[in-house]
Amino acid sequence: MNAIKHIIPALLICAVSLCVAAGAEGKYVTYEIDGKKYEGYFIQPYADAPLVLLIHDWDGLTDYEVKRALMLADLGYAVFAADLFGAEVRPEKTEDRRRLTGALYEDREKMRALLRGALDAAKAHGANVDNAIAMGYCFGGKAVLEFARSGADLKGFVAFHGGLSIPEGQDYSDTKGTVLIFHGTADTGISMDEFAALANELEKQGVPHEMIAYGGAPHAFTVFGSDRYREDADKKSWRRFTNFLEETLKPGKKAEKTP
Repeated sequence: MNAIKHIIPALLICAVSLCVAAGAEGKYVTYEIDGKKYEGYFIQPYADAPLVLLIHDWDGLTDYEVKRALMLADLGYAVFAADLFGAEVRPEKTEDRRRLTGALYEDREKMRALLRGALDAAKAHGANVDNAIAMGYCFGGKAVLEFARSGADLKGFVAFHGGLSIPEGQDYSDTKGTVLIFHGTADTGISMDEFAALANELEKQGVPHEMIAYGGAPHAFTVFGSDRYREDADKKSWRRFTNFLEETLKPGKKAEKTP
């Protein structure tokens, strides 16, 4: 499934790139956290654009995340696609992906530090972190919910087919902003019981939230080219996500002046 993300048709990426070429140029950026180098991807269509902090799947920052960043930039959003594994660490074997993600699940303080560090890096590159949300896919969705539980001061936290279980000893009492969940009811790895438990926890803690489940959609239903891709669920979730961005983030100064 994830290997296919590396072979997203080049023409598809180029088509999106042409849409944003006039107003933005994306670039890979290197930053450091606790002395270790990480490599993210940053695109900003104009100064003060609302920011989306994008967290990758378990295979690291790939063309898939870059394509999503370009799609968002085309809509007027700055995107900082974070790197939680380290510069040039893009695991291709399942065992390596499990090892890297497992290490972060075992050390959640480190995961939180990496998420904070990515947000700091985005700020250092001129991103408007005061008008921002975080979103992620699969492992990235689970990481985004970890960031939400940490009390990160963002306006929203969005998970696409991410892990929904609540780690022992944690809750959402410190969560700021709105939580938005996209899930597939045919996901055999993340149950509807976990979906319901998360809904109950968010309600208990008074966290604004919206949770949408798509019938027939398996895990990773947004991954282009995969046998798990479901066009209907992908398009519907993307439409709701972009509407959520419009509702949640203030337009940048350039957007406000646009007739």
